[in-house]
Amino acid sequence: MNVTAGAQQATGDTAGLLPLAGLSVLLTRPAGQADKLAAAIQSLGGRVTQLPLLAIEPITERAAVERLKTFIMALDNYDAAIFISTNAATLGLEWIDNYWPQLPVGLEAYAVGPGTAEILRQLPWPVQCSDVGVTSEHLLALPGLQDVASKRIALFRGQDGRELLAETLRERGARVDYLEIYQRRVPEYTRAMVMQQIHDNAINAVVATSQQILDSFVTLVQADGELPEKLLGICVVVPSQRVREQALAAGFQSVVDAGGADDDTVLTSLQKNLAASVNKKEAM
Repeated sequence: MNVTAGAQQATGDTAGLLPLAGLSVLLTRPAGQADKLAAAIQSLGGRVTQLPLLAIEPITERAAVERLKTFIMALDNYDAAIFISTNAATLGLEWIDNYWPQLPVGLEAYAVGPGTAEILRQLPWPVQCSDVGVTSEHLLALPGLQDVASKRIALFRGQDGRELLAETLRERGARVDYLEIYQRRVPEYTRAMVMQQIHDNAINAVVATSQQILDSFVTLVQADGELPEKLLGICVVVPSQRVREQALAAGFQSVVDAGGADDDTVLTSLQKNLAASVNKKEAM
């Protein structure tokens, strides 16, 4: 468990002027993936506790590895490649680099979210990304994914991911292959450990940047299927309206749709939607 106290500990007038002073944030991304966001929050006066609620691990099972290798080596048979997350993009590019010194001609890339798109733009191919949202639904609305009859699409993702993208594209006539390059694992924490961290660090905001992370958090803090009363009003920042609805259904009463999961979007959301309300409560 990685706990980091931020610049909120500053004293005097300087601390009061920082925009995130009074905010104590629980970051829940996989280990090593929230460090830049943590530093940014701290620089603005907030405090940070890192509690990874999801572990991303490359696939290792022999049959799955051989299956993925076959798909990667046949990448020149595809018209487009879709990457559903930054993890899919990072690990996917590693696989591509191992077998393709030069990208196949005519292959396009599609990214769910600007953070994923930024990673993909390391390679010289056209990268398409919605500028209005970060869900599968937003990606499916892009012009290039409308007329896909007879096209072959490689979908880079983790094992047991959401089915909407592939199902919709297949309904539109595309042939979609799953290139499953990682597996998700929930770290082993006890409910007591998590609640102690929330109490000891006076957490008043939680950032859950995916449905899986939110589910892990809810499962860990629930008691007899219910959220503790002290968590009902805690501010929860999520990446989309779909995940917001899930958080509200779980019982959280203050849930903010940041409209994305990248660092800049989350940081902006914390500043606009949370800092003012938290500081107001503490002044009462």
